[in-house]
Amino acid sequence: MKPESLPVFYLAGPTAVGKSAIALALAEQIGGEIVSVDSMQVYRGLDIGTAKATPADRARVRHHLIDVIDLTSGFDASQFVRLAAAAVSDIQTRGRSAIFCGGTGLYFKAWCEGLHETTPGDPQLRAELEATPLPVLLDELAARDRATFETIDRRNPRRVVRAVEVIRLTGKPLSPQRTQRRTGAPEGQAGAARIVVFRRAPDDLRARINARVDAMFAAGLVEETRRLLTAGLGENRTAMQALGYRQVVEHVRGERGLAETIALVKLKTWQFARRQMTWFRHQTQTRWIDLETSDEAMSRVLHAVRLGAEASPL
Repeated sequence: MKPESLPVFYLAGPTAVGKSAIALALAEQIGGEIVSVDSMQVYRGLDIGTAKATPADRARVRHHLIDVIDLTSGFDASQFVRLAAAAVSDIQTRGRSAIFCGGTGLYFKAWCEGLHETTPGDPQLRAELEATPLPVLLDELAARDRATFETIDRRNPRRVVRAVEVIRLTGKPLSPQRTQRRTGAPEGQAGAARIVVFRRAPDDLRARINARVDAMFAAGLVEETRRLLTAGLGENRTAMQALGYRQVVEHVRGERGLAETIALVKLKTWQFARRQMTWFRHQTQTRWIDLETSDEAMSRVLHAVRLGAEASPL
């Protein structure tokens, strides 16, 4: 089989749904390697709070796009596409299958559909917009680009700021600028790729999130955050968006007690998981697999995964 004809799998879903365990089992079953689709696991040091694959898991199955940059650096979808393309080429050259696994929907979209040309930012304008109340920015976005206003995550200040910034710099709505494909998966690697999305009943998923957050704090999330602050975490606006770290930084600085911080991280994680689910619901090339509260028979899940990916032109 030619390297480029080897199957590629795309596994997605909200945080704590259980996709990583499924990806590991699938990789062992088919002789695959995992490409992390997570905007925070790329950072060295963000280990506990991002539920990064453990050294034991990485010994079982090779992982890519984990620990690729320092906290002092930035990372975006275009970098993800470039590194993912290199990873897939390396994996397939060795006769193995790539398994994309994660919850960053923007990265899945960038890989499968490509990226439009990026308008360079303006630091002075960016600072002005970041100091503007979010409702004011949303009013401007709605007035100047209704299509983007309807589709953007309006609770994400960073994305709203960037949308308004591009509109002001170019004098044009952002939505038409997104239609031209630029970079994405190499020809034949994605196209109309079918993303398998896992979901659970809300009570089940929320219980799993709460258990995960408790485990993270027990494993030393506060101590990890203290160390990361000395390595530049507080100055990296992107890394500070990682679930849990901003809240723990506020706790370390004396703004909130530990119990209140743990409860807040659980709430923020649950809200984030719901936003992830909403994002994937609006994607057309998806196959949904429901996971039960009780332990799944992994063989059944893996069979469903492989059936769900069959529609992909890989």
